[in-house]
Amino acid sequence: MPDAPIEFFFDFNSPYGYIAAHKIDDLAAKHGRSVDWKPFLLGAVFKVTGSQPLPEVPMKGDYSRHDFARSARYHGVPFNPPADMPFSPVAASRAVYWAKAQDPAKGRDMALALYTACLAEGNEIASPDGVVAVAAKAGFDADAVAEGIQDPAVKEQLKIVTDDAISRNIFGSPFFVVDGEMFWGADRLDMVDKWLETGGW
Repeated sequence: MPDAPIEFFFDFNSPYGYIAAHKIDDLAAKHGRSVDWKPFLLGAVFKVTGSQPLPEVPMKGDYSRHDFARSARYHGVPFNPPADMPFSPVAASRAVYWAKAQDPAKGRDMALALYTACLAEGNEIASPDGVVAVAAKAGFDADAVAEGIQDPAVKEQLKIVTDDAISRNIFGSPFFVVDGEMFWGADRLDMVDKWLETGGW
């Protein structure tokens, strides 16, 4: 399946997912590929794995917060996260699936707008109102987004993708699946690039 999209799994709480979101489309285009943007609920994964967000892990917390900012600087993306992380990414994730149902490119645009508003500008995207405000600023119809977040089909889509991620042992964000090969972390983007260039090794 040489033309299959790259699956890009991410959670809006993930600074490394945020970095990857700024890079994955260009990397894919370099190799004639598209990207299937798939927000999922890392909290549901943590219930299965027994993990917790990096900043909350003893000994790893201070380092991870330092590395989030350092990694953003290294990759040239602005980073100014809100104080109340982790937050519920449900409304933001649903907004992406609502937009994606209209057009995959709109799903990507919605994801980038929400990620930027949250992790670059420190805005709140945990509530439906916060998500709608960001979406409206990005050019989406506010009433349509508000309605879409509550659409049962959109809610179900987020559940389906999260359950699929768990069934496939996708345990972190960002996670890339390239022709069945799995890569975890923004620091694997160079490896994804090489894999696409060579067809694997």
